This record gives sequence, structure tokens and C-alpha cells, in this order.
Amino acid sequence: MTLSIEDSREQDLPDITRIYAHHVRHGTGTFEIEPPSLQEMTERRRDVLAKGLPYLVARKDGQVLGFAYCNWFKPRPAYRFSAEDSIYMAPQAQGQGLGRALLSELALRAQAAGLRKLIAVIGDSGNAGSVGVHRALGFTEVGVLRSCGWKFDRWLDIVLMEKTLGPGDNTPPVSSPD
Repeated sequence: MTLSIEDSREQDLPDITRIYAHHVRHGTGTFEIEPPSLQEMTERRRDVLAKGLPYLVARKDGQVLGFAYCNWFKPRPAYRFSAEDSIYMAPQAQGQGLGRALLSELALRAQAAGLRKLIAVIGDSGNAGSVGVHRALGFTEVGVLRSCGWKFDRWLDIVLMEKTLGPGDNTPPVSSPD
């Protein structure tokens, strides 16, 4: 079996939409309640790519088994060197190391795009898979926002983690990501 991590393509969007819809309906990693449409997911991807940020897929034997992207942490210009990562795996692909490979490549691509900080905003403090993959890739926990989301008839926390990219805050940026 061949694993590849590559730039997402327009034709990957039905698989991306299906994977994300599963997490919206059954998971606590996202606080969305209703799965977005293919059109909405297409617009979200276009927005990320228009900013010069990476939007990747993990493909095994040609099948999309996961996706990851990053987007500005906040819209104000001072935040332009910090981005929030998002990563979602198909249920059958979880626990196989694909998420780690995907997030690792995302961090490399984010750094190449000029980012200095990746921030993980992980839904549900009990989300051991996401916390674990981020920790394994050098993210450190910086805080927990308790009971800030309500989904599946229960309160959910958010775990905040961060990873410094490249020289981080040791030097001023030489160019500005758009």
C-alpha cells in the first residue's frame, strides 16, 4: 500500500466533505452541529488556498483518508504569522500513523509559507487521538477552556496547543504572508 501526502485537488472535495461530515455528526473534535455542504467546503478550501496556506490530503492507494489545512488564527493583521491547524481522518484510517504524517507535512508547508506558529484548538479535552498526535509532533499544551462548547447534550472543553515554526519569535519576519 502506498501512502502519499499531497496538495488537495478540487476532485478531492467530495471525500473531504464526507470525512468532515462524519466528524460533525459523530465526533467532538469539531463543534459544528450540521455538516457543511460540498459548496461550503469548496469555499472554505478556496479561502485557505487564496491566502497561500496549505490544504493537504493523505492518500493511500489513491483513496483520500484524511485532510489537513491551516488558516489564520485570527483575521487581524498582527496575527498573520500564526495559524490554526485542522486535521480530520476517515474512521478507518485512525490509529495508523497517517494523521501524524499529515500533520507533520502540514507543519513543514506552513513554515515554508512564512508562518512562525501553529495553534491547535482541539475540541474535547478527552480527544486523546488529536492531543496525542499534536504532542508527538512537538506541540505543547498552553491551556484548556473548560465547558465552552455544548454538543451531544454535554459540555465540552477546548485544549489549546502550540508549536513554534522555524526561528519562531527569535527574529522578526522577513516577509509578510498574505
